[in-house]
This record gives sequence, structure tokens and C-alpha cells, in this order.
Amino acid sequence: QVQLVESGGGLVQAGGSLRLSCAASGTFRFFHMGWFRQAPGKEREFVAAISRNPGSTYYADSVKGRFTISRDNAENTIYLQMNSLKPEDTANYYCATQVRAYGPSYTEGYDYWGQGTQVTVSS
Repeated sequence: QVQLVESGGGLVQAGGSLRLSCAASGTFRFFHMGWFRQAPGKEREFVAAISRNPGSTYYADSVKGRFTISRDNAENTIYLQMNSLKPEDTANYYCATQVRAYGPSYTEGYDYWGQGTQVTVSS
């Protein structure tokens, strides 16, 4: 059984930073691990992903240059460093893992999801 637990969300002023963590437990091999977000009244959207090998990273255009995804293989943990936050980044952020070879931004291709962590950016 794969479990994903996010942490690190909170309230921050515009221009500030937050670092999200996602700890994975259970035995699995993944093709991609990713971060998605969902704001009230909107669909869940891709934010960033990282591949198992060779650790390639992928970003939505809206966060490119501001967010960085990374991983710690030994700890089975991925991170999302979010800098220069904007009010439009406010959302519930979810970690997900993809055990089959789908595209990194393909939401329906992800098999396991965490419960989410709320990020609120005030103006």
C-alpha cells in the first residue's frame, strides 16, 4: 500500500517562500512523482514533476523559474521549493505518484495521491 503525506503548507505574503514536502511509504517504483494544485472552483492542475531516472524535471509555465522540485531517494521524499509566491498560487497542493509510464503532466496517469496541504498567499 502506497501512502503519500504532504507537509509544509501555510499562509505567506506575496513574494515569500514555502517548501512543501511529500513523504512516500510502501514499496513501489515510480516513473514520475509530481505536485498538483487545486483552487476553489477550479480543476486540479499540474505544477511540477520529477522522473525516477534520470531525475528529469518538468514545470507548468505558470511556475517555471519560481518553483523547484527535487527528491531525496534515500528518504523517499520529494520537495517543492516555492519562491516569489503570488496570490494566484493559493490552492490545495497535492503530491502524486505515477507507477506506469504516462506523461509527467497527465493528471489521470497518476495512481496514488496524498491528502493535500493548503497554501495561501496574501496580497
